[in-house]
Amino acid sequence: MWRSSLRRKLLSVMLLTTLVAVVVALGAMIGYDLRAYHQSWVDDVTAQAELVGSASAAALSFDDPRVAGENLALLRLQPKVRAAAIYTARGRLFASYGADPGPARVPAAPQPGGARVEGSELLVFAPIRDDGQLVGTVFVRARYELYDRLLNYTSIAAGVTLIAMLVALLLSARLQRLVTAPVLEIADVAQDVVRQRDYTRRARRLSDDEIGALAQAFNEMLAEIEQRTRALEASNRDKAREVEERRSAQQEVMRLNQELEQRVQERTAQLEASNRELAAASAAAQQANRAKSEFLSSMSHELRTPLNAIIGFGQLLAADTGAPPERLKLFTEHIVGAGRHLLSLINEILNLAQIEAGRVSLSLEPVRLDEVLAECRTMIEPLATRRGITLHFPESGGEAVMADRTRLKQVLLNLLSNAVKYNRDGGTVRVACAHANAALRISVHDTGAGLRPEQLQLLFQPFNRLGQEGGSQEGTGIGLVVTKRLVELMAGHIGVHSVPGQGSEFWVELPLAQLQSLPTPQQPAQAAGAAPANAQLATVLCVEDNPTNLQLVEAILAARPELRLLTARDGETGVALARAHKPQVILMDNHMPGMSGHEAQALLHQDPATTHIPVIALTADAMPEAVEQGLARGYFRYLTKPVDPAELLAAVDAALEHGRRPERV
Repeated sequence: MWRSSLRRKLLSVMLLTTLVAVVVALGAMIGYDLRAYHQSWVDDVTAQAELVGSASAAALSFDDPRVAGENLALLRLQPKVRAAAIYTARGRLFASYGADPGPARVPAAPQPGGARVEGSELLVFAPIRDDGQLVGTVFVRARYELYDRLLNYTSIAAGVTLIAMLVALLLSARLQRLVTAPVLEIADVAQDVVRQRDYTRRARRLSDDEIGALAQAFNEMLAEIEQRTRALEASNRDKAREVEERRSAQQEVMRLNQELEQRVQERTAQLEASNRELAAASAAAQQANRAKSEFLSSMSHELRTPLNAIIGFGQLLAADTGAPPERLKLFTEHIVGAGRHLLSLINEILNLAQIEAGRVSLSLEPVRLDEVLAECRTMIEPLATRRGITLHFPESGGEAVMADRTRLKQVLLNLLSNAVKYNRDGGTVRVACAHANAALRISVHDTGAGLRPEQLQLLFQPFNRLGQEGGSQEGTGIGLVVTKRLVELMAGHIGVHSVPGQGSEFWVELPLAQLQSLPTPQQPAQAAGAAPANAQLATVLCVEDNPTNLQLVEAILAARPELRLLTARDGETGVALARAHKPQVILMDNHMPGMSGHEAQALLHQDPATTHIPVIALTADAMPEAVEQGLARGYFRYLTKPVDPAELLAAVDAALEHGRRPERV
């Protein structure tokens, strides 16, 4: 059995070695040839495609499909080409060619440039350029004969491999006897030594090669084993005496191990307690970081919607110069409305300490739903118009809900923004209101792709962007999480119903409010430009380094003909003009290059000639601490940007009235 097993192993080794060598050699040759053949085939078809595209560039530029078709028909001289087509730069099929009977098998739209293999055909897309400008795409479908060539190579390789294996079999049968006979002699001696424990046996040395050296080494090993066996028997007697001594030592070690184990348990308990405290501290830190990250991300999400309205209507104002005044006024109202909503969000950012501490201040009051929906429609309409999405809002029903007006608008804007964002082009967004017991349900339905059940389970988790894979939509993925928390803080509920392929419906339920508890609208203040009959000409000095802000102040004060405006671009010039012209009112920006507004106001306040002039701060520093410090320094009023025109005019009127009081005393 040993002899036959060794012979089979040697035979297997030789045959396997031969097989591997032949397979590797043939595989390398075939692979190299097929690679070169594939590249040659692709280059040939690509060259044909680029040649047709170059010849058809003028036809595309002049919209002449007949010439393009004639260029494609020239491909009949290439039997390998089965079909071809030319597309415009917008993806429209311009001309086609088919070698087979019937309509040409060409794609409906072009695909990214390059070559790929589909079955037994090679598909090539190549761009068509005219003077460096992309004017279209050419497509070529050709036969791909690489698989036939591979089959031929495979049959040849199989024959060569079979012949090589037969030759290796014959050679190994004759050569293995020279190796196996000496090895089997050593094996017989080894088996006798194992069975009889007779270490005096020795193997014969039949040759002077490596096998002979193996036999000599085997004999020397037997001699060494014989010598060590005798020494081992002597040492066993000595070790028997040591066993008793080690037993006593082992008992002592066990006692010490028990004491050590007890100490380890005590230290482990202390370490576990420390780890629990560390884990609690780490969890608290992670929760704080998550709260800050979620807040900052939500601000990025929420600030974009009003910015879109501001930028969109601003661009319309800049482009539509011939529009009637009513249209320009409407655009301006949209920009002002979106800007005020943006300002409310920025004010929330300034209250960052409350957000990080998990405290969000809400002002729950009766809110007219039709007014909030009208404002939301104004902001979201530009987004829907660009994609051809139709918006349907309910007729005014006079319903009111108990909510924070700003937060309610933030919730509805987020739902409407998502309904437009994840909708299909030309789709529909429908808003509906319905009574649900003592609450009002506001639902937003879209005609998008909808959500699967497994996506709905992850919908209200942070950074889950409506369950959309692929990352094709903008957004941080926390808008719905923020929406859910705001709705719950307003004692409401939020839910969703979605059908894949049909769309989604998000709904919010908020407590109903009584209409009589709504605050009555305030009467508008005195219209801009309506000056008192006995008004006298007054000088207003505006110190502002930003030209745009300076033009805004000039435009606001232009409505008051009784006011004369002086301007300064820095603090030094402002102080000089104030001392020279003695204006009745000074509008002062705080952050300016060189002398700041605070320094200029301090100089004017210390100068007896200008100390009586009221100085109104007009700055973007809106932190509560800055407001308190400004009023403490002596500012007459502290107005923050973006400034409200009515508020600015009211502050100027108050300053003028304040300046006239000493004259009447």
